Amino acid sequence: MLGRTVTEGSALPAPPAGSWGDVVDSDAARLHELGYEQELTRRLRLLDNAAMGFATISPVVGLYAVVLIGTIVAGPAWVWVLPVALAGQCLLLSVYSELASEFPISNGAYQWSRRLLGNGYGWFSGWVALWAYGVANTTIAYLGAPWALTILGLEATPRALVVAGVVLVLVASVANLFGIETLRRAVNLGVAAEALASVGIGIVLLVAFRHQDFSIVVHTLGAEQSSGSSVAAFLAALAVAGWIFIGFDACVGTSEETRNAARHVPKAVWLALLSVAAIVILNAVAVALAHPAPAKVVAGEDLDPVTTAVVTSFGSWSTKPFAAVVLVAFLACSTAAQALTARAVYSVARDGVLPASAALRKIDRRGVPFNALLAVTAVACAGLLFGLQSAAIGSLIAFGTAAIYVAFLLVAVAALVARARGRWEPVGSVRRGRAGLPLNALAVAWLLFESVNVAWPRSSLAPADAPWYQIWAAPIVLAAISVVGLGYLLVARPHWKLGR
Repeated sequence: MLGRTVTEGSALPAPPAGSWGDVVDSDAARLHELGYEQELTRRLRLLDNAAMGFATISPVVGLYAVVLIGTIVAGPAWVWVLPVALAGQCLLLSVYSELASEFPISNGAYQWSRRLLGNGYGWFSGWVALWAYGVANTTIAYLGAPWALTILGLEATPRALVVAGVVLVLVASVANLFGIETLRRAVNLGVAAEALASVGIGIVLLVAFRHQDFSIVVHTLGAEQSSGSSVAAFLAALAVAGWIFIGFDACVGTSEETRNAARHVPKAVWLALLSVAAIVILNAVAVALAHPAPAKVVAGEDLDPVTTAVVTSFGSWSTKPFAAVVLVAFLACSTAAQALTARAVYSVARDGVLPASAALRKIDRRGVPFNALLAVTAVACAGLLFGLQSAAIGSLIAFGTAAIYVAFLLVAVAALVARARGRWEPVGSVRRGRAGLPLNALAVAWLLFESVNVAWPRSSLAPADAPWYQIWAAPIVLAAISVVGLGYLLVARPHWKLGR
C-alpha cells in the first residue's frame, strides 16, 4: 500500500543527518514516508498557503452568492445563521487540522480517507470530492461573468454569460500554467485587493451610510411565509449560509508546495476560514443596515441588494469600480479553485486509479500538473454550457455545494471510525487529546445535518418557474455520481492497485 498505514504509526521524525543531504528537505522526507516523491515545487509560506484558502472561500464571492437568497427566505434576520454555520465548520477544522499536520499531502479527501478507512472508501471519497471541485470551477466562473459584462457595458444574456465565464476560466488557467510562483503572486494580489475593499466598504457602510436601525437584523419582514414557518425559513437560510464557509481545503490542496507544511497548513486553514468569516459577517450586517428598502429584497423586487446598498450609499459613479473589485475577487477565487482541482486530480492519478492516470499525473518543467490543469479547464468550460439554460445551471450550482459537504462528511466519518476502532491516534503537531473524539463526533453530526439540509429539495430556494428537477437536483445528482462511482469500484476495482 502506498504510504504508511495508520497502524504502522505516523510520527513525523526529522531525516537523519546526512541521509538526505541537501537534496531532499524534511518536507520531501515526510512525503517520501507517505509513499511519494517530491514533484511539485515548494514555494509557499504560511501566509501564501492561507491566501489560497482565503481566495477560494472568498468573502466577496461567498456574500454575493447568498445574500439575496438568504434575505428572501429569512429577511434581514438571516445574518444570525452565519455564526451557526461558522461554528459547525470550526468543528470540521478541528479534525482537518489534525489530519493536515499528520498527513501533509494534496487531496485530503482521498489521501486521508484511504489511510484511515481503507483504499475503497478513500477512492470513493476522492471521487465525490473531484466532482464537487469540478462543479465549483464552473459555478465560480458563471457567477463572476455578470461583473465582467457590467464593466464592459454588455447585456447579460445567457450566451454572453457563458462566453464571459469561459474567458474567466481561461484567464485563471493561464495564471496557473506559469507555476506556483506566478500563482502565488496572482492570488496574493487578488486577496489583498479583496480584503482591503471588503473591509473598507463594510466599515464605511456601517459608519456613514446606515439607513436602518440595528433592530432590523432581528426581523424577517414576513419572509418566512415562502417557507411555511420560521423554523423552515431559518433552516433554508442555514443551508444558504453553508455555501459561504467552504473552500479552505485549497490550503490542503497546495500542501506539497508549502514549506513546513505539517505545521503551516493546519494554521492556514484556520486563518483562512476565520478571516473570511469576520469579513463576511461584517459585510452581511453592513448591507442589511445600509440597504434603503430591505422589504423590496424580501418581495423579490431587488435582485442585487449588495450593489443597491453600495451604489445608493456611494453614488452611481461607484458602479463600475465596485464591479471591478468584485471581478478581481472572482478571478482570484477561480484561480485558486482551479489550482486546488488540478492538484486533487494529480494526487489521485499518480496512484493510477483514474482513467488516463498516466497523462493526468505528469508534471511539467514549471512544476505544474499540466494535463490535469487542461482537463480541469476543459470540464469547467463544458460545464458553462449549462448556462444556456437557467434551470440546468441552477441544478449544477445546487448539486455542487451539496457534494462538497458530502466530501467533508466522508472525511470526518473516516476519522471518527478510525479513532473509535483505535486505528488512529493523531501524532502530528496538532493533537486534540481526549477532546478529539467528541469534537470529531460533533463534526460528523454537524456535517450530516448540513449535508441533508443543503441537499434538501426546497422550492423557496429556486426561481418561481423552476422545474421539479432543478429543485431535486442535489439529491438526484448525488445519487447518480454515487451509483456510478460505486459501480466503477465494483467493476474496475481501482483500489486494488493500491495494494491491500
